[in-house]
Amino acid sequence: MNSTPSTPALLHFVRKILLGTLPLGLTLAAMAEAPAWIEKSNLHAKVLLDATNKFTPEDAASTGFTGFDESVTDLGPGIDDRMAEALTNARNELNQRLLSETNSLVRQDLEILIQSAGNQLETNRLTNKDLLPFIDVGELIFNGEFGLLQEQVAHSRHPAALVRLRRYTGLETGTTPITELAKARYNEAVADPARIGPFKDRVQQAIANTSRYTTGIRELFTQYGLDKHDGAAAALAALEHQLKDYNDWLQTTVMPRARVDYRLPAELYADNLKNVGLDIAPAELMQKALVAFAEIRNEMQALAPLVAKEHGFADPDYRAVIKSLKQAQLPKDQVESYYHEILARIEDIIRREHIATLPERPMIMRLASEAENARQPAPHMQPPPLVNNQGERGQFILTSGNPPAAAGAKTDGYDDFTHRAAAWTLTAHEGRPGHELQFAAMVERGVSQARSLFAFNSVNVEGWALYAEAEMKPYEPLDAQLITLQLRLQRAARAFVDPMLNLGLISRERVHDILTQDVGLSEAMTKQEINRYTFRSPGQATAYFYGYIKLMEIRTATEVALGPKFNRLKFNDFIVGQGLLPPNLLEKAVREQFIPAQMGIKADGPSAR
Repeated sequence: MNSTPSTPALLHFVRKILLGTLPLGLTLAAMAEAPAWIEKSNLHAKVLLDATNKFTPEDAASTGFTGFDESVTDLGPGIDDRMAEALTNARNELNQRLLSETNSLVRQDLEILIQSAGNQLETNRLTNKDLLPFIDVGELIFNGEFGLLQEQVAHSRHPAALVRLRRYTGLETGTTPITELAKARYNEAVADPARIGPFKDRVQQAIANTSRYTTGIRELFTQYGLDKHDGAAAALAALEHQLKDYNDWLQTTVMPRARVDYRLPAELYADNLKNVGLDIAPAELMQKALVAFAEIRNEMQALAPLVAKEHGFADPDYRAVIKSLKQAQLPKDQVESYYHEILARIEDIIRREHIATLPERPMIMRLASEAENARQPAPHMQPPPLVNNQGERGQFILTSGNPPAAAGAKTDGYDDFTHRAAAWTLTAHEGRPGHELQFAAMVERGVSQARSLFAFNSVNVEGWALYAEAEMKPYEPLDAQLITLQLRLQRAARAFVDPMLNLGLISRERVHDILTQDVGLSEAMTKQEINRYTFRSPGQATAYFYGYIKLMEIRTATEVALGPKFNRLKFNDFIVGQGLLPPNLLEKAVREQFIPAQMGIKADGPSAR
């Protein structure tokens, strides 16, 4: 679900806000009712936002900040030094404010902001020390244009996409083509022999995806009528010419320096794990995941014969049953309607079983375009603005395949998500009660920007979504329960194969066999997974399993503490009301706020309203 950073220098700057929602009926006036401590915290967050938004204005605009629609990523001379100075100054200012702050919640948010600035500085330092600044310019430009050209973006903002494209291509007065800026930053760094090149597969994939992005941008311009605007034809032609030239440059200049070993320097991989929210040593994580993998597989083997009997399958082995379930693929024109049917059934269960409080508006679910497949091959939640939201909603995007590393080649299709049993757990994860519900609650309840933008960690986000799958599993049909376990098995596998790959303890070939033979993934999905571990986002995939076990630990400890006073609805609503706190702070909030409140002891802090 995560996207590949467009440049090492921006690795942690581009905030990884993967998803988010807001009910259509929620007005700005309602949002203004946030508690005073949140308003105060947001004033502190503005210090860091003012320091960072100017470097990645596309991200700022997508998050909901105004005044950035026509601006583009800063790749100008001295970018690394200017970033470091801005972050350092912001961190120093926030440290000064922390000295005089007395409100415990605001102090905690200040500490989150300071930690975020420090993490960004450290990530940038390591990447600039160890890696050459490879930039996938095609992806960067598509993201910028796609951020403005969507149905939920106000039509009055659409023309800014043409201005932005003219800036990307250097057609606006005083601008330089971003392809030339990307080349210049690489050429500045290449003289340093200590900095290693990008992984060759990553470069090859970027080259292959370029035509998918240019086609996607042309389609967006046609869809929203921008192709008829003055200057559009020239900007689109310049884009294609410049990206073709950039691809030629990648082949002749970058590929010879590209590395054949996908592994990052050890410090960088450890930094990746820290940034996704892991506070556990890789060796300990692998041990936990290996045990869980065996236990989940055993549970699948026990359930599979029941599914086989129900469907009339001859072979009761779980691998054979999954393969048989996949044979009944939904026709493409029925996928969306079937997922919406399952969503309605899931919502009924959530209400009936008092699992969580639902938002009061429909959820968007749709199939991905070819360009979106290239941008993010895994199913994901497309976020609306989390700031200044005008009623935009999150979108559950179901990707249809993994684009190959050959330009013009047909996308390798998945069969993992378009059979009936798969719709249950994927909807629970990406939609409700998973990602979509979590972020809807976060926005509705007035979570501070420190907790929504800067506390972001995959352990929290993906842990909640996997927990949501588990909450729904007892109420699903038997075949859907088996697929829920299959995807839990996949997340356990991720937690040991990702670190094993990146620590040189296993081969890609062996990982391929585990994912296809033991987990039961398609060839295309398996390739997407291995790309994810090796160059799309090394380390991120470990967050699902770890976040899940941490949240289950918190849940079970709370049940033990409260006994018959434990209320699942109140617990789950409290968890989603805390924003994106890392596990240690989330556990602290439950221990010091939720449990005392349920026992009738007054406790300070944000509650699940």
